[in-house]
Amino acid sequence: MLNEEAVQSIVREVVAKLQLSDETETGKGIFTDMNEAIAAAKKAQAVLRRMSMDQREKIISAIRQKTLANAETLARMGVDETGMGNVGHKILKHRLVAEKTPGTEDIQTVAWSGDRGLTLVEMGPFGVIGAITPCTNPSETILCNSIGMIAGGNTVVFNPHPAAIRTSNFAVRLINEASIEAGGPENVACSLVKPTLQSSEVMMKHKDIPLIVATGGPGVVTAVLSSGRRGIGAGAGNPPALVDETADIRKAAEDIVNGCTFDNNLPCIAEKEVVAVDSIADELMHYMLTEQGCYLASKEEQERLIQTVLTPKGLNRKCVGRSAKVLLGMIGVDVPDSIRCIIFEGEKEHPLIATELMMPILGIVRAKDFDDAVEKAVWLEHGNRHSAHIHSKNVDNITKYAKAIDTAILVKNGPSYAAIGFGGEGFCTFTIASRTGEGLTSAATFTKRRRCVMSDSLCIR
Repeated sequence: MLNEEAVQSIVREVVAKLQLSDETETGKGIFTDMNEAIAAAKKAQAVLRRMSMDQREKIISAIRQKTLANAETLARMGVDETGMGNVGHKILKHRLVAEKTPGTEDIQTVAWSGDRGLTLVEMGPFGVIGAITPCTNPSETILCNSIGMIAGGNTVVFNPHPAAIRTSNFAVRLINEASIEAGGPENVACSLVKPTLQSSEVMMKHKDIPLIVATGGPGVVTAVLSSGRRGIGAGAGNPPALVDETADIRKAAEDIVNGCTFDNNLPCIAEKEVVAVDSIADELMHYMLTEQGCYLASKEEQERLIQTVLTPKGLNRKCVGRSAKVLLGMIGVDVPDSIRCIIFEGEKEHPLIATELMMPILGIVRAKDFDDAVEKAVWLEHGNRHSAHIHSKNVDNITKYAKAIDTAILVKNGPSYAAIGFGGEGFCTFTIASRTGEGLTSAATFTKRRRCVMSDSLCIR
């Protein structure tokens, strides 16, 4: 009987072999040249757009099945390749993609019928979509985007983050295998053996790419929006969680820490800092420390964390998506495995509070009253209009905060991941286009509206 350590060793060996074989291998949507990839995707799109919605849905169903079957493999590949995140949580994310990403049901027709005839507004494909994807959620983003784009009748060419090429391309291969098995064309999703900044520039300037979708940091989104093409930009966020005096403080502590530590704080929607009204701040921290596996960092430890996780060029990539135990170990602090979040109290300008860290470090800012808390939270969100959270039983306070923060996502009295259908209502997405205004993207986002008018006919009332 194999013990857990032996099982994990075998899994790592299998994943390593998968990664090694994927490093230079072409086929199943993987190319060496961006122009070739776009040409192949264009050929596939000519076939896909003629397929019925039922046929597209069969492809999507096959992608869902392969995502579920390979959820653990994809999760382990992602953590092994990037060093970021939590395997168990990434498995849950892949299941969420498979089960709650909208497919062809999101493509709907609007009709007007009256004395002057019949008008239809239908959702048509853009064609070949260019997509830039991150290393934080590499396979999740590729699978989620592909389901929505294929549902809309598009094919897609990905330029994945260089730090997650193997995981990303493994997902692309799965998508093409699913399409072929379901009777669809190969190359519905394409990628490169070695995506680079130069290949992304080729993609953004290519005449056959009418739409570019970028999921990543502010730099890549700015580049896409400056490309001259229509762009959908899912950029940075620094989501604050506000807690007022009417909240269920014990539950708020649990929800905030659960959201902050999910996949080691990699999701852009995750709680990055807390703004707590003074009268309940101590109680909130008490529950975090005694019941939620938090570690209270001293002033000296905060300084060491600043020196470790922040560099003159930005975040230390070796710290992003690491666990609280690993981060504390980097500054010489040994803690038990039960510690999952680092907390401390500070002013809103504190470097570990004002900066989006993408790691389970949670600064707590004290506010004198609710209005002061709103002002501080709005400042901390930095105008990204991405995500924010509030714990309150006062409807007027929730309304005031929602209007002031003006984000694409606002979670009330729950963990941040409720926003994407995990413990909350609604669909899943890994591309949240706050900067360009689309919000949570889905199949409908990747279509263009076309109006068809029949004058003085086909109204049979």
